[in-house]
Amino acid sequence: MAFTGDFMCSSFKQEILLAEHDFAVAGAVFKIPLYDNTAVLTAATTAYTASGELAATGNYTTKGQALTNIAPTLSGTTALLDFEDEVYVNATFTAFGALVFNEDHLKPDASVIVLDFGGAITATAGDFTIEFPVPDASNAIIRIA
Repeated sequence: MAFTGDFMCSSFKQEILLAEHDFAVAGAVFKIPLYDNTAVLTAATTAYTASGELAATGNYTTKGQALTNIAPTLSGTTALLDFEDEVYVNATFTAFGALVFNEDHLKPDASVIVLDFGGAITATAGDFTIEFPVPDASNAIIRIA
């Protein structure tokens, strides 16, 4: 298996300080493509890649689906961001992980986070749901403490 854990991409951390991502701006599109076990996605991933992405078939399209992000908030001294759970409806595929990337804002296709599903997750003519963690200071998918 090529996935080795969940990561906030290092380039994303720097790009936040350079104001190259804006999660609250209207029109910003963050997407979540899915990958097979040949994909090599790590903290060093800087941009969306088609290498290892699932083939566009049925209800799955290249570059994945657009996420609905929830505006950044504070929980005590921790800033956090969450996305709504993402559902691929009537899906038939097996995925090992995903990449969240910024499709069209200041840095097109810039990577944000890598998600390792911990093994093969299969859907057969059913819904494939990516559940994001509880949006709090200890668990949110993106948090700065």
